Amino acid sequence: MMEHTRPLADEIRPQTLDEVYGQRHILGENGLLRRIIRSGQIPNMIFYGPSGSGKTTVANIIARETNRELRRLNATTASLQDIKDIIAELDTFLAPNGVLLYLDEIQYFNKKQQQSLLEFIENGKITLIASTTENPYFYVYNAVLSRSTVFEFKELTAQDVLQAVRRAVSIASGRFGEADIEEGVLEHIAASSGGDVRKAVNAVELLFTAAARSREGKLLLTLEDAALAAQKNAMRYDRDGDQHFDAVSALMKSLRGSDPDAALHYLARALSAGDLAGACRRILCSASEDIGMAYPQAAAIVKACVDSALQLGMPEARLPLAQAVILLATAPKSNSVVMAVDRAFADVRAGKAGPIPRELQNVHADGTGFEREQGYLYPHDFPGHWVRQQYLPDTLKDAVYYEYGDNKTEQAAKKYWELIKGERDGH
Repeated sequence: MMEHTRPLADEIRPQTLDEVYGQRHILGENGLLRRIIRSGQIPNMIFYGPSGSGKTTVANIIARETNRELRRLNATTASLQDIKDIIAELDTFLAPNGVLLYLDEIQYFNKKQQQSLLEFIENGKITLIASTTENPYFYVYNAVLSRSTVFEFKELTAQDVLQAVRRAVSIASGRFGEADIEEGVLEHIAASSGGDVRKAVNAVELLFTAAARSREGKLLLTLEDAALAAQKNAMRYDRDGDQHFDAVSALMKSLRGSDPDAALHYLARALSAGDLAGACRRILCSASEDIGMAYPQAAAIVKACVDSALQLGMPEARLPLAQAVILLATAPKSNSVVMAVDRAFADVRAGKAGPIPRELQNVHADGTGFEREQGYLYPHDFPGHWVRQQYLPDTLKDAVYYEYGDNKTEQAAKKYWELIKGERDGH
């Protein structure tokens, strides 16, 4: 019975590099990480990738194959004192090959804590393997990053996970009894795990635990039960991690790419994970960034859809947001707004400003007589509500930030102003 209390995910954990699921790009026969492990000269490393992709498993294998003492800490709860305690124990262990420290979720260490790691990894007393689900180039400080080799662990395919599921079923059958498995059950669990072996194996364990028995005493593993067991695991999406940023980024890029089907898919992923606010932000932004002046009314329509979604809440919020997504994906596109404002910001940041022309300044001297020198021309007093005068500072008087897009709406505005301004200039 004691053996049965051990989590199935732990029992099927690979013991050698050949047993690791996926990651052939770094662990294949000529993979760089495999060659490093073979050499026995293990550098400080950062393992970057989604949950359940094998980062902890590979760290365990490295420690075993290089005869090193493995100590594990999680940065969400660990402190620098915990690392100092490991160093103190090192002298008592007298480990001939040193200690391998596996620091999970390193992004939760602040800058000071990460910088303090340098003292320990530079004196050679420990070898650091840090893992993170975040992009290390954003969340790990340069001093640590520059002294480490980064290996990316990729999300496992359904076929990779299926191997683990089959092995888990084999072990679970020994634990719980022979099973009669409906066609498609294993494939469904593998496909519903989101590339996370741990979640898939947990679903297998749950399925066996809750399974009914046939008259012959066999466990009945049905597709219906598999769907329920895998339901909680169907979406591996973390609003605080890269999965969040990847999904909302894909939503906005699909809108920009005028693909309504892809945009609806990523909207569904975001809303299924409960990230209503994140989806709304990207949709609102796209209305101005990607459609902009090609269909100016889109901003108002999308704002109304977002307001409705926030007032309704889920699940009804999906309807106005889907309307907004379809509108934006099928609308004409123009990035003239973002290009124009970015050009203006670039000049301001570069210090290109200069005094505001006198005729545009606020009249600070009302009643003193100085306001007569301002010389501002009121456009509404002129035909076409326009008169030529300089609005930009002298240093930027010839700058052009906004360029009309090639869509119908902006080209119509361009022709209108060319006509008005041309007539005023005598052309």
